[in-house]
Amino acid sequence: MKKTRGLRNLWYSLSSNQRFFIRRLYYLPVDLFDTFKGKTNKYVPPRGLIYTGSSLNAKNYLKQGVNQLELLKDEINLLPNDTVLDIGCGIGRTAIALSSYLNKEGVYEGFDVVKKGIDWCDSRLGKDFSNFNFKYIPLFNDLYNGSNNSALDFIFPYDDNTFDKVFTFSVFTHMMLDEIQHYFKQIQRVITDEGLCFSTFFLYDSEDENYVATRKDFNFPVKGDDGFRLMNKNVKSGNIAIHKSKLDEMLKNAGLKKVKLIDGFWKNEVRDQSKREYQDVVVFKRK
Repeated sequence: MKKTRGLRNLWYSLSSNQRFFIRRLYYLPVDLFDTFKGKTNKYVPPRGLIYTGSSLNAKNYLKQGVNQLELLKDEINLLPNDTVLDIGCGIGRTAIALSSYLNKEGVYEGFDVVKKGIDWCDSRLGKDFSNFNFKYIPLFNDLYNGSNNSALDFIFPYDDNTFDKVFTFSVFTHMMLDEIQHYFKQIQRVITDEGLCFSTFFLYDSEDENYVATRKDFNFPVKGDDGFRLMNKNVKSGNIAIHKSKLDEMLKNAGLKKVKLIDGFWKNEVRDQSKREYQDVVVFKRK
């Protein structure tokens, strides 16, 4: 565990641009091989450009996006004609699957703090699907962006009561509590009265907090002072886990309420095959 933690700390000690460069260089040989063998897809980025989640080949990247789409259909009843907001859309993992699901009445809006992700999506999905829009938002995040702009000052660039469905995959695992609280208030503003939001988190309670802090490899050893734990004290956006009661409090403060919580399998030593998502899923809506 000490070796794993040491490597993680070394990785987090690098700047976001250094991490992007190293990832690109590391995957360059296999990306060239995939291109040579014709194992690429127009909408799927090379592995070296994938900065969120696993760097997968095109086939598995597409499969992962389809799995996310199925979760959205099952848990928040995502419909082909919905107007949807993808917060932290990354480099298109979910958007690719949605491009063949949303119909002409459906609208997709996505934003992210990493410009290369937005540029990739905009030049491919945005070009081919007129109802898909991607926005680059330069906000500070010590994992992804060194901008001076604070997420606390960011107002979502959408009108009130716009979206039928809102979702975030592994976004609130990389933000601090005050930033998440602000985003909750923005979600409450832009979602419709009957709309639903699907978000993933790393969650814990008093019974499993010690296990979460000390478990092998993937752990949160740094205790915050208000219901959260971190992987690394220097890169706070590296990963954050939130106490379940704290999350309930934050939703209430934003005028939202939890509809359901679905435990992921990230805390299982042996994967529970009945669980579909690695992270914990929370579905919520306006009060």
